[in-house]
Amino acid sequence: MTTPVIDIDRLVARLDQLAEIGRIDGPNGEWGNARLALTDDDKAGRDLVVEWMRSLGLAVEIDRVGNIVGTRVGDNMALAPVMTGSHIDTVGTGGRFDGTLGVLAGLEVVEAMNSAGVTTERPVAVAVFTDEEGSRFPPDMLGSLVYAGGMPLEAALAIEAVDDGATLGDELTRIGYSGGAPCPPVAAPHAFVELHIEQGPVLEAEAIDIGVVTDVQGISWTEVTITGRSAHAGTTPMAMRRDPGYVAASITTFVRDLTRRFGPPLVGTVGRIELVPNLVNVVPARATVTVDLRHTDDDRLGEANEMFARHLDELAESENVEITTRSLASFSSVEFDSTTVDRVAASAERLGYSHRRIVSGAGHDAQMLARICPSGMIFVPSAGGLSHNIAEYTAPEHLAAGAAVLLDVVLDLASGTVAD
Repeated sequence: MTTPVIDIDRLVARLDQLAEIGRIDGPNGEWGNARLALTDDDKAGRDLVVEWMRSLGLAVEIDRVGNIVGTRVGDNMALAPVMTGSHIDTVGTGGRFDGTLGVLAGLEVVEAMNSAGVTTERPVAVAVFTDEEGSRFPPDMLGSLVYAGGMPLEAALAIEAVDDGATLGDELTRIGYSGGAPCPPVAAPHAFVELHIEQGPVLEAEAIDIGVVTDVQGISWTEVTITGRSAHAGTTPMAMRRDPGYVAASITTFVRDLTRRFGPPLVGTVGRIELVPNLVNVVPARATVTVDLRHTDDDRLGEANEMFARHLDELAESENVEITTRSLASFSSVEFDSTTVDRVAASAERLGYSHRRIVSGAGHDAQMLARICPSGMIFVPSAGGLSHNIAEYTAPEHLAAGAAVLLDVVLDLASGTVAD
């Protein structure tokens, strides 16, 4: 047996090969991915990852919500596995590293252990969670949410896609990933550790190699539908209009004003506006707007949502429109297990990487797994802080550092003999 080491060329090659599925090319040589959950491209990506898992000797199981788990044998298979992983679905204009790094670094950890002849007391599992982005089937982190028991399986399978109305259950069947393994699983993992790009600018700005993630901020997604009255753009006096387009614009500016009023760390985004009939010379009949609010303090996030709701009531009255809302996602902030967080910090220190503790502004599968087992995350820098963008990039030396810390943490967790 030798000391296992990360082969960064092998990891980058896998990242690039997976990224060719659903590839998007930009005007300046940048390239990313559009691999929305349960599309044909997602199926092709899943097929490739499963092929890699099996080539590494992993036993592959697919559960009823389409989560994929590949398990490496441990000396004591009665013990719960140490799990790592993430997701491979993307937003419509995604990058090559968001989610995929966590999955493929997990495979690299396994291959490094295989090559070195390393055995572990516990099994080691690599997971691919379904529909983490929530772009096609809201909410986000859907597969890991069901895995952790936070949403009933049948409710998840009935969710309709925002693009074509297909249900999640039907799409799983169509692409061949409606598996038979129970979800939630019979037993929870021993621990879960996820490697991910930061998706923000802090680590790069401070020239830090590793982010030791302590918390994930709370998330609230709301879909707002405004119904007014379609009318001629030239003949309808302004005072007589019931204009959903104006209301949508007011919501957009209010969200920005709300973030100024609260100050950091509240962030707010209007990510989608749809107008019907969407014609240049017609006052819209209807508008649909999505609002994304996030804060590390659940109480403050609640206050922001209350102020937003009052603003909608005022708009409905003043503009003589009907406003209805639908919650797409609502997740409380999560504080990761302190022992697991300390393990990540200790590994970074032991391997000689600069590191700092950091709060995640984005949602991740690890926050769902934290409901059922000790969980933690490792961040590596994102160039320019970009993510959900085809120009998303993390340098190979940072990929290697993150994968090395992941390997060290997984070996530490999987080598223990403490009974469950």
